[in-house]
Amino acid sequence: MKVNWKIFACEMVIYAVLVFTYFWFVLHYFAGSLEDMFHHNRMKFAVTCLLLMIGQAVGLEIISSLLFKLLPWKKK
Repeated sequence: MKVNWKIFACEMVIYAVLVFTYFWFVLHYFAGSLEDMFHHNRMKFAVTCLLLMIGQAVGLEIISSLLFKLLPWKKK
């Protein structure tokens, strides 16, 4: 199987932008709430963090799948 390095590099750039945007969004909007949960209710904090990680994985998969369907490149 031949790897198209140009497509691979573009995918990595897109993934990096999406992950950075998500990371910034969570830190910007939820940092205070997460810190309070960490100090006062560790179980709620752990569940919330797990849900955020699952949400990130599902969201990244959905967004990246849509983006790659819209791109004109063909994977061989």
